Amino acid sequence: MHIHFIAIGGSAMHNLALALHQKGETVTGSDDIIFEPSKSRLEKAGLLPKEFGWFPEKITKNIDAVILGMHAKKDNPELLKAQKLGLKIYSYPEFLYEQSKEKTRVVIGGSHGKTSITAMILHVLKTQQKEVDFMVGAQLEGFETMVHLTKENDFILLEGDEYLSSPTDKRPKFHLYQANIALLSGIAWDHINVFPTFENYVKQFEIFMETMTANSVLVYNEEDKTLKEIVEKSTRPAKKIPYSTPKYKIKNGKTFLETNHGEIGIEIFGKHNLNNLAGAKKICEQLGIKAEDFYKSIADFKGASKRLEKIAENEKTIVFKDFAHSPSKVEATTKAVKNQFSDKKLLACFELHTYSSLNADFLKEYQQTLNAADEAVVFYSPKAVKIKGLENLEAEDIKKAFQHKNLKVYTNPEKFQKFLKSKDLNHKVLLLMSSGNYGGLDFDELNHWI
Repeated sequence: MHIHFIAIGGSAMHNLALALHQKGETVTGSDDIIFEPSKSRLEKAGLLPKEFGWFPEKITKNIDAVILGMHAKKDNPELLKAQKLGLKIYSYPEFLYEQSKEKTRVVIGGSHGKTSITAMILHVLKTQQKEVDFMVGAQLEGFETMVHLTKENDFILLEGDEYLSSPTDKRPKFHLYQANIALLSGIAWDHINVFPTFENYVKQFEIFMETMTANSVLVYNEEDKTLKEIVEKSTRPAKKIPYSTPKYKIKNGKTFLETNHGEIGIEIFGKHNLNNLAGAKKICEQLGIKAEDFYKSIADFKGASKRLEKIAENEKTIVFKDFAHSPSKVEATTKAVKNQFSDKKLLACFELHTYSSLNADFLKEYQQTLNAADEAVVFYSPKAVKIKGLENLEAEDIKKAFQHKNLKVYTNPEKFQKFLKSKDLNHKVLLLMSSGNYGGLDFDELNHWI
């Protein structure tokens, strides 16, 4: 097949392009800008466009399928040409479904923990030498790409994002997968630019369950009240399997699971991560992995990229980076680090970066989410607020919303970095939470600062 990508440079899109190239398909693509690491990875595979921009002349009748990325607009010149020629146009999730129609589709959904749970499952399956196709939302250690597609594998593991499918398809991605087996980790309002009310957001998860196949299995976090309610009243999944946070201990900064097989030391930590682990175990059991083998395999799992990732450490200081951006994730991550290192002071830095987090009306959702930290910093870019067409934020609005007794607010990247460099971090943990980079912070330099 000849497959053309409109907006090939995106994190998910370029990984799908690489996976199809590895599978032997003919892949071409366009984009108006491509950042690292997508640029280098595409170039290495010979898939980097010769020049950036949109070129309708690239779109011909010889193309078998066009995959449309979210970065493209409805009036994209290549999209308009493809529509004019009557070519088959897929969104990213539509195409993944087409590639997996004959496979058992395992979908991991929920407002939080999707990537971590998917990563845990993949880690266990790899160490147990069980081959599956997959799509995950972060680069994982030991895996070359975030997408892997074959003709022969019976299972495909899909991270089920609830965001929109494409500029021309406003359905949430996970509605398109028609899961045979699924996991839902919890529901916490997010993406308010798309789902303006909590009720509307919850509805998407109810619809997801309705899209599951007739004899499907749903694994769900029974500790989430909203999720538990909608699962119990749903008639669609044929089988419903609850999970909850397992018993554990923390000894000298290391977490130990209390299991029927004895205490098992693990690399990850935090109640939310252990809850994720319990869900991953239930899914692995559905895939034929015994409990004893799961524990053996999960013991050395270090986490997905940017999910409580340790990026610097010496004898007195530890630095973690985390993707947390929604209120529930910020609170869970901050509490996890403080509980794990209770003998150290915690400096938690959080960047308001997404549309939801920068929305003045949504700010109140962050109330007391940083309270586990001894010191807290909130960073945001007024320029980003303006680009997103939102109301201006003031430092006092943020302090009022977070209600932390020791909170600083920065809007200037240089001043924020100067603050970090000047801090005495001896006997402290520094936690950097953001889906961005604080206006240009070089995370690799942090080893030189502590």
